[in-house]
Amino acid sequence: MTDNQSSLHTLTQIFGASWITQGIWVAAELGIADLLANGPFTAEELAKQTKTHGAALYRVLRALASVGIFAQDAQGRFSLTPHASLLRSDVADSQRPFAIMMGAEFHKAWGELLHSVQTGEGGFQKTFGKPFFQYMLDHPMRHGIYDAAMGEFGRAETEAMLEAYDFSAFQTVVDVGGGSGMLLEAMLKRHPEIRGTLFDLPSVVERARSFISGSGLDGRFRTEGGNFFSSVPAGADAYILQHVIHDWEDGEAITILRNCRETMRSDSRVLLVEMVIPPGNGPFFGKWLDLMMLLVGGRERTEEEYRQLFSSAGLKLNRVIPTASDVSLIEGIRAS
Repeated sequence: MTDNQSSLHTLTQIFGASWITQGIWVAAELGIADLLANGPFTAEELAKQTKTHGAALYRVLRALASVGIFAQDAQGRFSLTPHASLLRSDVADSQRPFAIMMGAEFHKAWGELLHSVQTGEGGFQKTFGKPFFQYMLDHPMRHGIYDAAMGEFGRAETEAMLEAYDFSAFQTVVDVGGGSGMLLEAMLKRHPEIRGTLFDLPSVVERARSFISGSGLDGRFRTEGGNFFSSVPAGADAYILQHVIHDWEDGEAITILRNCRETMRSDSRVLLVEMVIPPGNGPFFGKWLDLMMLLVGGRERTEEEYRQLFSSAGLKLNRVIPTASDVSLIEGIRAS
């Protein structure tokens, strides 16, 4: 194979990646993996249960089976594979919410990447007529999927974060913009000396309460609704923000950090859990995530960019602690 042929083969595989994402989304939206948990079925049998077109569904499942998502046997029945099992709703590390999020609204927004590059404006807003978070507030069911997706997305990095940083020095922690509360739950279970507050919009906190009620952390896990653009709960030892600051451009991000700074004590810490883009041309998932954030009006940042952000908010970047995952902990203290 010549160099050109090899490059053409590679590009062909890359071009098809978005097609695979869409196929996975269809299967996730229809709950195919949940149905196959009961045993193998033909596409026609699955179509009856999902009220879809049998021949069309077969073509999607056949394509997914070719990349290891589902498997087809000699009788034409489809079954779960290890990859497909993660699309079930009822398994640990379920990726069904993330598959739905990536294949639905976000996929449409990616079609406006050129618009974002030409104008600097969010492609999501051009597609849906409103900013991303306003769209989520207006569509509570989709917001719930987004919260679940981000919770599962962050589960592995949460464990890496808890291994990399010593939280035992803290007695009170506020999880700012904490969504479903998965991060705070994991922290409190590992550190019984900590009491935590999940702080997010009232509608988000309301959805999180059912999750929290089953966590076994009554008395140590509280919730508070509010808006981090106005204020955050006062007087905690640590304020942790996991994939919050990357949702916003600098002006909004500085406002959030300044509100943390205004309520923290002189010995408190601000801890951002974010991907810190390294220098050089090497591969790093955060460089691609940064393009998705461009579409919704946010950005990933370098260490120097976080240093400048902290300084503008009256904070000092104390240190950056890498973890075993792609995220780092960016620790800030009050500037003197």
